[in-house]
Formats: sequence, C-alpha cells, structure tokens
Amino acid sequence: MEKLNYKDSGVDIVEGNALVENLKELVKQTFNPNVLGGIGSFSGAFLLPNNYKEPVLLAATDGVGTKLKLAIDSGILDSVGIDLVAMCVNDLICNFATPLFFLDYYATGKLNKDSALEVIRGITQGCLEAECALIGGESAEMPGMYQHKDFDLAGFAVGIAERAMMQRESQVKAGDILIALPSSGIHSNGYSLVRKILSSHHIALDSTFEGKPLIQTLLTPTKIYVKTFKKLQNKIKALAHITGGGLIENLPRVLPQNVCAKIITKNIQSLPIFDMLCQYVEEEDKYRTFNMGVGMVLIVENSEVDSVIKESGGYVLGELINGEKAVKFL
Repeated sequence: MEKLNYKDSGVDIVEGNALVENLKELVKQTFNPNVLGGIGSFSGAFLLPNNYKEPVLLAATDGVGTKLKLAIDSGILDSVGIDLVAMCVNDLICNFATPLFFLDYYATGKLNKDSALEVIRGITQGCLEAECALIGGESAEMPGMYQHKDFDLAGFAVGIAERAMMQRESQVKAGDILIALPSSGIHSNGYSLVRKILSSHHIALDSTFEGKPLIQTLLTPTKIYVKTFKKLQNKIKALAHITGGGLIENLPRVLPQNVCAKIITKNIQSLPIFDMLCQYVEEEDKYRTFNMGVGMVLIVENSEVDSVIKESGGYVLGELINGEKAVKFL
C-alpha cells in the first residue's frame, strides 16, 4: 500500500514555515509599545491605551475584491496589501475609531513564499501608513479550492474610540458642508465592472494610459485617510468612506432623517481613469459603482470649512439641506 505525506496532497509545510520566518522582521516594523509578544503565537496581544474615559472597541473586516484578479494576472502583487488595510481602517475612522491593530488572512491553492511575502510587504506598508500594528495573520494552502496562482485576502482591523466622539454624527444638520477628500484612483470597488469593460472592449492591461501601462493605474492602491482623520477629528461631525455603492449609497449612512446631501456635480474633481471607464457605463450607474475621484466625504460646520480644506487637501463638494435622506446631484 502506497503511503502518502502531507506534501503529496499539495500542502507544503516547509514552505509555510519559511514564510513565517521571513515575515517576522518585516512585521516587527509595525509594532509599538502596546504590542505584547511577537509573531508565531496562537493569537496576537495588544495592550489597550489607558487615556480614554469611556473606551469603545470597534472592528472592521473587508477584502480587496476582484482587483486581486488583475494583480494576479499581471504579477503585480506589492500594492493589494495596502488596499486590504485601507478598506478596513478607512471604515473604522468613519466611526471615529483610531486603528490599533490589524490581522490578515491569505488563502491560496499552492503557497509561493515569495509571492506571499510580496503581498505581506504591502500589508505592512499599509499598517505603517495607518499607524496600526500588524499583530497576526494566517496563511492557508488549500489545493483544489483555488486554481493556479489564484489567492484571496481578508483583513481585520480593531480600533478604539471615545464613546462621546461616536455620538458626533447626531450633530449633523442642514447647513453643514460636505468636504471631499480626493481618491487615489478606483480604490477597491467596482472591479468586476472594470474587468467587464476591459474584456468587452478588448482593452489590454499593457496598453498605454496617461503615459504608462494601464495596469499601473488600475492597481493604484487605495488611499489611507487615518492621519488626516487624527489631525482633524475634533473639527469633523461625520465621515463617509466612498466604497461599494459610491456616493449615492454611502453618504446617506451618516445622515439623519430629513436631511439631504446636495452635491454640486461640477465641483467633483474626477480622475482620467473614470473619464475613460465611464464612456462604457450607463450614466445612472457611475456614481453608484465608482468613487469618481472622491475617496472620503467629511461633514463639517460652515465655520470649519477653510481650516479643514487647508489641513486635508480637500474641497467643497456640496452641502446638507432639508429634505429626503438621500443624495442629489445638482
């Protein structure tokens, strides 16, 4: 009778162990004095800050979606880790939470240590930008579940907020001003439509766009807004992360009843990639699928507008008015 070992089934324990050893020094870059222990234990440990009166822990989880497929097909893997962190921490700050730590999950059919390290370097870079610690993660080799070079990513972020700060959204009212923070590109939403456009219109990933290969623009990592939030949180009433659903679905999430967001369409500082893509998109879909150049929307008092714009690099997108809880483009 032939006897098998784990490697015969497609799982290489040696490669997995080598990955863990190689990433330890990389991950340590993100540590701060609140991190207890190191990588390799059964869980990550983090000491809670003690300068909060009524601390509330908040958690967010997300992935990168089908943007991963473009990264895998092109072999460009160094930026999707930044996307992973961004999608989680940008959600946390919308509830006035300062990100504390992050964990990742990397699943593939056949583990390639070098490819995985490239992805984790991006995650590390994202954590450094978000000023949070990468305290743990998991890599899973699952032959039969994923084909060829395919892999998937999931991220988990935990943050902390003062309970009183979480109630700032209740102060939102008609007359407040919408400040747009520019996106770096498509971010991490709408890529199933992007890929459909590329395939349907035979647009090659290596075709030239704005003086460089199109794939470089498509894989521009999601912007992380944590540092801007930390600097301005006392001047902000609410924040909306413009992800899946675009401006149309995300802005109402931070509005009270009977308050409408009026967006001045001509004020939107779109990006060339959206001009190109939206040639092939129905008009009613573009603001529901893409961020259209707006990565985050801040709601502030009129008196704070000039200061917030100066410190954030944002611009006036519109204002809040009385009316149905919705978004109107004028």
